[in-house]
Amino acid sequence: MADVEESLLAGVPLLLVRPSGSVRALPTVLWVHGYGASKETHLAELHRLADRGLLAVGIDAVAHGRRRPAGFEHRVTGSPGENAAIFRQIVGDTVAGLPRLVDQLLELGLSEPGRLAIAGVSMGGCIVYGAVAADRRYAAAVALLGSPAWTRPEDDGAWLDAFHPTALLSITAACDSVVPPAAARELHARLAGRYRLQPERLRYRELAGAPHLMPAADWATATAHAADWLTRFLP
Repeated sequence: MADVEESLLAGVPLLLVRPSGSVRALPTVLWVHGYGASKETHLAELHRLADRGLLAVGIDAVAHGRRRPAGFEHRVTGSPGENAAIFRQIVGDTVAGLPRLVDQLLELGLSEPGRLAIAGVSMGGCIVYGAVAADRRYAAAVALLGSPAWTRPEDDGAWLDAFHPTALLSITAACDSVVPPAAARELHARLAGRYRLQPERLRYRELAGAPHLMPAADWATATAHAADWLTRFLP
């Protein structure tokens, strides 16, 4: 069993899910949902992480969940590609707000330096790439069904340098037509040289035959790999 608490830190609505009765600082994972979803969508995944002894922090991305502005659904229809400017702004604004959220978690004693990670699904996976490059405090990261294309600058040398030593796992779906895997695959190929002394901290997995909205068995595989990775690299 886990304790579940709703909170608001740094202007971000949260679900804090932790092992039952735990009051000390714990290794912490921020979990970011996909486009059109909310922090409650991944409550099962948050519980899975809490069962591993972690503090799982589900967040509402900008313009989602309790941060969703009135009338937003009438401005956004279709896929992220069809709403590229809005999608890019949501990703960028969410990334920009995460450092202050991390500050608050540390200041309140909920988390400790060096024991922070971030994971996300689809849009949340896109946010993961931006967050890791923008904030060196993440020991580990998992991007599920995400793309780095939404946060990658044209002059990307310094951006690529910012990933190491974060332990980065990307999981994509080979038949994903919503968020094609090519950009994540290319990122890992370009990062390999930067992780040459610690290759175990960089891994790319592509689930054969899987679409973006993957079957339950593939989703179970993906989330199990994610939980294993986060547990392994959070001290």
